[in-house]
Amino acid sequence: MQTFTVRDLRERTGELIRGAEDGELSIVTKHGTPVFIAVPFDEKVLHKGVLAALAVKLFDDEAITLRQAAKIAGMLLGEFMEFCSAQGVSVVRLSADELEAELAHVEELARR
Repeated sequence: MQTFTVRDLRERTGELIRGAEDGELSIVTKHGTPVFIAVPFDEKVLHKGVLAALAVKLFDDEAITLRQAAKIAGMLLGEFMEFCSAQGVSVVRLSADELEAELAHVEELARR
């Protein structure tokens, strides 16, 4: 595994690409702190990681629905919900008003 600085990206881009083509993982740093990992792109990565990561990001950014994200990730809805939870992404998104209404409903049910 090689390490590149942000400055190296300008001067050694070809080296980074050749390494990826050869299946090497590389880390890019800024001021000594890792910023991102350059991962060789192949079918295994596409099906095992990139699609799931993309789906979580799009869902977390509220660009797509939970169901759409699960489909992109190639997972069942419940499986994707668990995956999101493991990534620290909440799948329940209620406004303050919606949360208040839900709590009032639960309290009403509890009184019965």
